Amino acid sequence: MTTDKAAPLAEGIDPGVWKVAAVVLVGPFMTQMDSTVVNVSLTAIRQELHSSIATSQWIISGYLLALALMLPLNGWLVDRIGAKRLYLGCFTAFTLASLLCGSAHTMEQLICARLIQGMAGGLMAPMAQMMIARVAGRHMARVMGYAAMPVLIAPILGPVLAGEILKRADWTWLFYFNMPIGILGLVLATLLLPRDLASTQRRPFDHVGFLLISPGLVALLYGLPRIEAWDGVTACLAGGLLLAGFGWHAMRKGDAALIDLRLFNIRIFSTAAATQFTSNGVFYARQFIVPLYLIAGCALSASQTGRMIAAMGIGMMCSFPMIGALTERFGCRAVSAGGALLSLLGLLPFVWMIFEHFSPALTIASLFLSGAGQGMINIPSMSTAYASVPKEKLAVANTAINIVQRLGGPLATTVMALAMSAAATHFPTSSPRSFLFAFGLMIVLQLIAVATASRLPKLIHREGAAT
Repeated sequence: MTTDKAAPLAEGIDPGVWKVAAVVLVGPFMTQMDSTVVNVSLTAIRQELHSSIATSQWIISGYLLALALMLPLNGWLVDRIGAKRLYLGCFTAFTLASLLCGSAHTMEQLICARLIQGMAGGLMAPMAQMMIARVAGRHMARVMGYAAMPVLIAPILGPVLAGEILKRADWTWLFYFNMPIGILGLVLATLLLPRDLASTQRRPFDHVGFLLISPGLVALLYGLPRIEAWDGVTACLAGGLLLAGFGWHAMRKGDAALIDLRLFNIRIFSTAAATQFTSNGVFYARQFIVPLYLIAGCALSASQTGRMIAAMGIGMMCSFPMIGALTERFGCRAVSAGGALLSLLGLLPFVWMIFEHFSPALTIASLFLSGAGQGMINIPSMSTAYASVPKEKLAVANTAINIVQRLGGPLATTVMALAMSAAATHFPTSSPRSFLFAFGLMIVLQLIAVATASRLPKLIHREGAAT
C-alpha cells in the first residue's frame, strides 16, 4: 500500500497539509471577493466612466468568458510548467491586472484589464483544489471542509467591503484593495508551497484541441443566457458543434489530447462528474428562481429577499466544517447522497407555499436546509473523483471535472428561464403559480443528483483507490 507523505496513515493530518491549503485558497478567496465587489459596484463604475449599460456589462461578462477560455489549459500547463510555478504566475498576473483595473481611465481599458484577470483567475480556483488533493490524500474531504470556509465568506464580505470603500473613496480602490492581499499571497506561496518535481508528462501542446474546446466553451457560456435571442441560439449551436468536434478529436488522440476523455470511462470518475454537474445546476437554478419567486411571486422587497437568501449561505457554512468527520464516519456515498436529499427536502416547501400561502419562517428554514445539504454534496464527490485516477493524471482530471461542473450552472439556469417563459403564457409573472413548472424541474434535477450521488463509492481507502 502506498501513502502520500503529507497524508500519513495516522489519524492526525500533517501540519504541512494545512499550510498548503491556507496558502492556495488565498487566490480563490481574492477572485471570489473581487467578483462580488465588482458586481455590486457596476453602476458606480459605469457612471464614473460615462459608459452605457451594455458596454459596462462586459466588465463581468468578459471576465467570465476569459475564465472559460483558459480553463481547458490547466492540466497541460501544470504538466509543462509545474503547479507551484503556474500558481505563482497566475497570482502575479491577477494582482498586476488589479493594478491595471484601478488605473484604467476608460471603460475599454478596464474591460481589457478584467480580461487579464479572468484569464489568471480561470486557473487559480481549480489549481487550489488540485494542490490540496495532492497533499491531503484520503483526508481531502476533511481538509476541504475547513479550507473552503474563506471562499464561502468572500461573497458575504464583498458587498459590505464595496459599500464601505465607495463611501470613503472612488471605485479605483475596489481594485487597489487586491494589491496587499496579492503581495501577501505571493510571499506565502513562495515560502510555503512545496517545490515542483520534475514533470513526468512533457506532453506536446494539442493546438487543434485548444482551438475546438476553448472557443466552444466560450460560445456556449455566452449563448446560454441569451438563448431566446438569435445571437444566443447561434452561439449555442457553434459552441455545441465545436465541443462535439473536440470530443471526436480527443477520443482519437487519447492521452495526447488537451483533456483525456477516457477518464470518463472510469465509472467512479464519471459518476462523481455527473454528481458535480447536477448539484451545481440545482445550486445556480435555485439562486435564479428563488429570488425571482420571492420578489415577483410573493411581493417581497429586494432587501427582504436578500436577508432570506442569506440563510442558504449560512446553511452551507454550518455544514462545511462537519464534512470531513461525517465522510470519515459514514463514507462519501452517504454524505453526498444525504446532502442531495436534504437539498431536495428544502425545495418541497416552496411547492406547498405556491398552493397555500407564503411563510417567511418556512422559507428561511427551507433555504437553510437546502444550503446545508448543498454544502455536503460536492466535496465528498470531488474527493472520490480525484481518488479514482492515477496521481499523474490528477491535473488533467481536475480540468475535466471543473469544466463539467462549470457547465451545469448556465445550462440549468437556461432551462429555468425557458420554463418561466413557458409559464408566462398561462399565468401572470406576479402569480406564484407561474413558478410551479420551474420548481418542478428543479425537483427532477435534484432527484437526478440524489441518484448519481447514491452511486458513489462508500469509502476512499487511499489515494487512487475507492470502494
